[in-house]
Amino acid sequence: MFRLNRLTDYAVVVLAQMALRPGRLVNAAQVAQDTGVPQPTVAKVLNVLAKGGLIASQRGAAGGYSLARPAEEIDVAEIIQAMDGPIALTACVEAATDSCSVESLCPMRGNWERVNTAIRTALSNVTLAEMALPFAPMPAAAQENGLRAGRQAQA
Repeated sequence: MFRLNRLTDYAVVVLAQMALRPGRLVNAAQVAQDTGVPQPTVAKVLNVLAKGGLIASQRGAAGGYSLARPAEEIDVAEIIQAMDGPIALTACVEAATDSCSVESLCPMRGNWERVNTAIRTALSNVTLAEMALPFAPMPAAAQENGLRAGRQAQA
């Protein structure tokens, strides 16, 4: 199963909360209170996101963190990459740090790159602003149309 790690999930929660108050400085204690994520975890996430360039930090008594860019300009792929590194299902991609012992012989390498590219593209098409919106389930008619289209494509 492909699953984001818990810190990356928390990073999306933290950033979505920050997106609700654009331009406002927040500190780890405030974000922890607003999100229910433990403060030490929030502090760790904020530190990683600052190093990744997604948030800006200001030191001092009135300091805190703010989004480095508008939420509409930050995509989910950037958040995942800041927290976890390159997005890939397998190690055999250009940006991967691990190397496979049979990489040069593997007939699947190019095909996995296609899958990895599709996933990165899909994640790049969802913005932080969209993630910060309340979840609205897809209307039943749209769901049924999507299912019908999927069944027709399989036929």
